[in-house]
Amino acid sequence: MCGISGFLSHDPKRPGDERAVQRMNDAIRHRGPDADGVLADGPCVLGHRRLSIIDLSPEARQPLPNEDGSVSVVVNGEIYNFAELRDELIAKGHTFRSRSDSEVVVHLYEELGEACVARLHGMFALALWDSRRQRLLLARDRAGKKPLFYRRLRHGVAFASEVHALVTAFPDERAEADLAVIDEYLTLAYVPSPRAAFKDTAKLPAAHYAVLEPGQAPRLERYWTRPVGPLRTESTEALADELLALLRGAVRRRMVADVPLGAFLSGGIDSSTIVALMAEASDRPVKTFSIGFAEADYSEVAFARMVAKRFGTEHQELEVRADMVSVLPEIVRHHGEPFADSSAVATWYLSKMTREHVTVALSGDAGDENFGGYRRYNTARIGHLYDRVPSALRGPAQAAFGAFGRVFFPYLGRYAGRLSQGEAARYLVLVGQFVGAERDGLYGERMRAARGDESERRFERILAASAARQPMGRITDLDWHTYMIDDINVKVDIAAMAHALEVRCPFLDTEVVEFAARLPDRQLLHGEGKVVLRAAARRLLPPEVIDRKKMGFGIPLEHWFRHALRPMVNDLLLDRTARQRGLFEPREVEALVRTLDGRSPRYDRVWTLLMLELWLRELVDARPAAAA
Repeated sequence: MCGISGFLSHDPKRPGDERAVQRMNDAIRHRGPDADGVLADGPCVLGHRRLSIIDLSPEARQPLPNEDGSVSVVVNGEIYNFAELRDELIAKGHTFRSRSDSEVVVHLYEELGEACVARLHGMFALALWDSRRQRLLLARDRAGKKPLFYRRLRHGVAFASEVHALVTAFPDERAEADLAVIDEYLTLAYVPSPRAAFKDTAKLPAAHYAVLEPGQAPRLERYWTRPVGPLRTESTEALADELLALLRGAVRRRMVADVPLGAFLSGGIDSSTIVALMAEASDRPVKTFSIGFAEADYSEVAFARMVAKRFGTEHQELEVRADMVSVLPEIVRHHGEPFADSSAVATWYLSKMTREHVTVALSGDAGDENFGGYRRYNTARIGHLYDRVPSALRGPAQAAFGAFGRVFFPYLGRYAGRLSQGEAARYLVLVGQFVGAERDGLYGERMRAARGDESERRFERILAASAARQPMGRITDLDWHTYMIDDINVKVDIAAMAHALEVRCPFLDTEVVEFAARLPDRQLLHGEGKVVLRAAARRLLPPEVIDRKKMGFGIPLEHWFRHALRPMVNDLLLDRTARQRGLFEPREVEALVRTLDGRSPRYDRVWTLLMLELWLRELVDARPAAAA
């Protein structure tokens, strides 16, 4: 696990900007505090920050070359099938200088060219320079676990693991906020791929590689798609047997490390299953880590303790309190883009505590996206039923459902208002923040000029391209390509790597993902959801963990906004600096803030605006210093 950066000149005869790459390396030092390396070769410069995980020797330092130095690579992440690939490549005559998993990439490229990426199983973002062909290859893993940004500049293209490095390393080319992207952030609470919050900047999409040559536009290719074959017809118990076998393999592959290793443990089904399988595979107690809150409704530590006791783990806990005013700007700088998933704060503190004890942690992320674990999926099923109502009855059905929702469940009333508009529009209501008309009064002149409906069109494109054969499969496919990649994975990567912690996710294993993609709706959402995963977990976990009500991994925003965070909200959202931007109508912002004192607080909307204002001040208003 590391950080990478680099630069490719537009002019093949112009040397790459080595000083800028060193500045980017310095900006992402937190990702790899153990060593750094820079390789300059003609128009290309590669940079690397090292967090030593496998092969701690100097021979594993990057950039890593092939035998004659004509090909060099930098990798952020882990290649889980590197041992098999290494044996295969040695048999073909390749010579390795290290035991590093990253070195297989450079030799595999010699054999297969850019097609080598499809052979790699793991979490990675990589850059490979082929000096003979004057070609730069960028690639990102299937699930988008590791990030990779690139920026078009006057004299070349720069890339880095974190966007703030691209902003701070080129002081002569000031980065400008892209308000059309900010419009989409306000809708989704994150910036979706391949867009980035700054102009002339983009993310390499997950499961893609890009080939760059001096002066040429990048050529992007998708090398993997979440597959959907024939739907599985076996019994729940048979499918649970298969899933457990797949998860055992995924966990074992992620326990390979030459440094201390542990696990995040929330006490929910997903993380508890991973801990159970780690304990099964380990000859020593697993180290587990949990956070809780003084506000009992948000704390799961009692269940985490139950699981820790059952499997004899060495368990550590931290209680998080609302003293985050000083840490929020730091979190925003590391993200480099506005990001409004408030659980990023909890993940930040969890990662900080975990890194005090281990260098690698396994997590239960992606269990919900793969196996149908979100409560909103049950609401989405109402829309699927509506689609089957005869046309003549749809108007009365929508009106009746809307009336019921407005009286008993307001969010259902909003959902009912979109029933006739199609899957993309109505699902956006379930996952979005400022959706549709909510932006009308809020937006000031500058944001009105940038307003669009790109989020809805994005959802429509993904749903249209989905190969899923049943409605709920299409929804999980949508969440996979949006929320999981651009929210969940971003949150974990930034929080963990800010503290030089590597987080590995068995539920993102390719075999597990491909298994889950073929499950029929009845194996996803019957009863409490996650039917197959629950059946598998029952063989490992106590019923108190399996059958309890689901809790999200969030923070007590509503309580904190009424108390410790309220002065910060007033200072940032209601002051002259925010008003003079012209992005929002001041009276509408004031009205939103006043809801924090009422019976229906819009704390999620206020948080979204707060994170945007912090980002504007930290990375747009002034030339920021690189996050350290």
